[in-house]
Amino acid sequence: MYHDFNYKMTLATSLRAQWMLDDVLREDQDLDFSRHFLPESLARTAVVASLDGDEQRILNQISAHQYLSIFAIVEEFILPFLIDHSRTALHDDDDWRVRALLNFATEEAKHIHLFKRFHAAFVRGFPVECRVIGPSEAIGAKVLSHDPLAVGLVILMIEWMSQSHYLGSIRDDRDLDPLFKSLLRHHWMEEAQHAKLDTLIVEKLGAGLSDKKIDRVIDEFFEIGSFLDEGLCQQAHFNMDALEQIIGRVLPNRADIISQQHQAARWTYIGSGMVHERFKATLEGLSPRAAERIAEAAPLFA
Repeated sequence: MYHDFNYKMTLATSLRAQWMLDDVLREDQDLDFSRHFLPESLARTAVVASLDGDEQRILNQISAHQYLSIFAIVEEFILPFLIDHSRTALHDDDDWRVRALLNFATEEAKHIHLFKRFHAAFVRGFPVECRVIGPSEAIGAKVLSHDPLAVGLVILMIEWMSQSHYLGSIRDDRDLDPLFKSLLRHHWMEEAQHAKLDTLIVEKLGAGLSDKKIDRVIDEFFEIGSFLDEGLCQQAHFNMDALEQIIGRVLPNRADIISQQHQAARWTYIGSGMVHERFKATLEGLSPRAAERIAEAAPLFA
């Protein structure tokens, strides 16, 4: 096993790291739309040569709205997944596990609330509507219709992905809106413990499964990934609609920008999680063949 954390230890750390919603984003706080919101490594907007600097900044902000909107959708299906898993934990006579999982669920509900506040602040300050894929209930139902272990692996990939985003590119970027950056920092603080708990969930769900069963789980992991990728493609079209509306012109290379932004989103939400060392370590513990299959697919999302 590549880690030494457990439910008791992780719960204690989670309780120390907790924050109150109003300490992160009050309902009356405004974003600074003169600044970028996302680092270039995630937004990939500075490379769109057909846009001037202001237009690239606007697209960056639209990408940031997408970033937290997608997170909100994901956390809305994480919540019922956790509640279902917590229900089974009640029969294991492990009080630390039950408390840690329920605290995990409570924090995810808080994050959804936080992202709604961000959306409201964004709408107040941005001049056009930015549509988002959905409805989130339908997306969640589709994801949760798959094998619980496949769902757990997708969630784990996303949890570790959020860690690499903050530590690798957001934390030290001084050009970002401080309020948006603070929001991401507080999200990271709690997600750091969620990634540990989801590792324990995946290990429990995968214990004792045959190679044939795990192979089917990885098939379903890819099915979920393909479904989410289709949504990211649609989101790239929505983002372009918003950009063209605000700049007042139709871009002649619209299709090329949509393709480029779709690929940026594929890396941000899928690829960067697939290559995370902690995610790969969990896959190796589950099945070397599972780790190999996902490693082979990862370059498609770079």
